[in-house]
Amino acid sequence: MAELQDYKCPNCGGALAFDSNIQKMKCPYCDSEFDMETLQSKDDDLKAEAPDQMEWQTQAGTEWNDGETDNMRTYVCRSCGGEIVGDENTAATACPYCGNPVVMMGQFAGALRPDLVIPFKLDKKAAKAAYLKHVDGKRLLPKVFKDQNHIEEIKGVYVPFWLFDADAHANIRYKATRVRHYTQGSYDCTETSYYSVYRAGDLSFQAVPVDGSTRMPDDLMESIEPFDISGAVDFQTAYLAGYLADKYDVNAEQSIERANTRIKRSTEDVFKNTVSGFDTVNTETSSVQLSSGKAKYALYPVWLLNTTWNNQKFTFAMNGQTGKIVGDLPLDKAASRKWQWGITAIGTAAIMALTYLVWLL
Repeated sequence: MAELQDYKCPNCGGALAFDSNIQKMKCPYCDSEFDMETLQSKDDDLKAEAPDQMEWQTQAGTEWNDGETDNMRTYVCRSCGGEIVGDENTAATACPYCGNPVVMMGQFAGALRPDLVIPFKLDKKAAKAAYLKHVDGKRLLPKVFKDQNHIEEIKGVYVPFWLFDADAHANIRYKATRVRHYTQGSYDCTETSYYSVYRAGDLSFQAVPVDGSTRMPDDLMESIEPFDISGAVDFQTAYLAGYLADKYDVNAEQSIERANTRIKRSTEDVFKNTVSGFDTVNTETSSVQLSSGKAKYALYPVWLLNTTWNNQKFTFAMNGQTGKIVGDLPLDKAASRKWQWGITAIGTAAIMALTYLVWLL
């Protein structure tokens, strides 16, 4: 047999060799057999598939109108460096990201005017109630997390988001298998059949969100999604009254990579869900082409509470439109030890009582 290194087994990746007895290519590792026409067709298909093409028009946001920012002020946190925006009636406040006092710097300037805003649908009372429900019953939670004065520090913040719209065309090829188990005589046999599955089609994406603030963890914002974009309205500064707004420090161009990742992942998930009837399905090649890609600048409503406990930061966040909440909570180790000792003491007392009862009997 003359080994041809140019061809790899589509099933296991091993080097194929030509078997003169069967006049086909055969894999010495999994015994799969292929005729030359099938391999050549598959090779041609793979060479014809184009790489991902994801290009965008990112002229999001507009210039501020004359006098529109007259009542807006900027505040800078001395601790984390965050720059937030409030109206002229905002009193001395604390940074919504780290809890430290912020310093008013003066008149707002720079940045772009948002295209859209989703107004707060849930007020501070609702945010406090959601937080109390979130921590309710957690007996090992440090006291500071249940303190009423601490809960009053919950702040409503408009978080900057870049929203990406695009049409996607995808070509995805999968390796799939079906496994059959059967008994032949005294042997238990397993037969694995290999398949190459191809999917192609179009999807449309609207308002794929990427937050434009480095101080807001991406995974935290994704956890309180989705926001209902149908509730968005044209931006007006009046919506900022009584709330803070984060000033974006990640622009639309810098957000493209994350938008591409989210769109590609979603496209692959949707297409893979159409491949059924197999025991295993693995992506072999994936090509996503975007068209009509454009971005918009929006502000989304979020209720935030940040707490530092034992030099570790804990953040509670609630979607100001839907009420969905997330937040990691710490364990008070001292309280945990007392609780464990109490359980141990109860267990010991129960054992002693049982022993005494047995002795009486």
